[in-house]
Amino acid sequence: MTDATMAYADGDLHHLRGTVAHSGPASKRIVTGYGFWIFILSDMVMFSAFFATYAVLLGQTAGGPGGRELFDLRNVAIETGFLLASSFTCGLATIAADVRNKLWFQVAMAVTCVLGLAFLTIEGREFASLVARGAGPTRSAFLSAFFTLVGCHGMHVSAGELWLLTMMAQVFAKGFRADIQRRILCFALFWHALDIIWVAVFSVVYLLGSAV
Repeated sequence: MTDATMAYADGDLHHLRGTVAHSGPASKRIVTGYGFWIFILSDMVMFSAFFATYAVLLGQTAGGPGGRELFDLRNVAIETGFLLASSFTCGLATIAADVRNKLWFQVAMAVTCVLGLAFLTIEGREFASLVARGAGPTRSAFLSAFFTLVGCHGMHVSAGELWLLTMMAQVFAKGFRADIQRRILCFALFWHALDIIWVAVFSVVYLLGSAV
């Protein structure tokens, strides 16, 4: 065997050893993220059913008011801006967590929390105003579908707020441990998914509803 052949064979052996050394199960962070994506996709299926129901019942107002008479697009645009901004600050918090900067993580998460609360406040006022005007969820099939879809999203945001505060408390008490980093990753995926769903709500429920 020539020296060149031996060198080539030796290189193949090193490559094989490197491949074996890097093979094996994925890290817990990857597995956790993948598993949480499956949860988010299952949530998307539920919201898809709510969207389909709303689309079918959009014109079923039972002689009552429709979206054109009820929706205030200016307020909806403001709350949409709050939620989209919260997604940006959530991304900043994720970056701060990656570089293990406690101060900026807490600041970014606190701003995310405030923006989320502002969103929920506007949505709560909208619901209260509709009920006060006699346009509650029992008034018509259209309003039942509206309150179910938008209210379900609001409940998700409320749950996200509690999760956010829990993450802030855990980082404050225990720092950026590996398990806490994984929870922060899952929270960020959840919060960004809520933004995506809300864009669909704004487009389908409010814009389409106001045109009918």
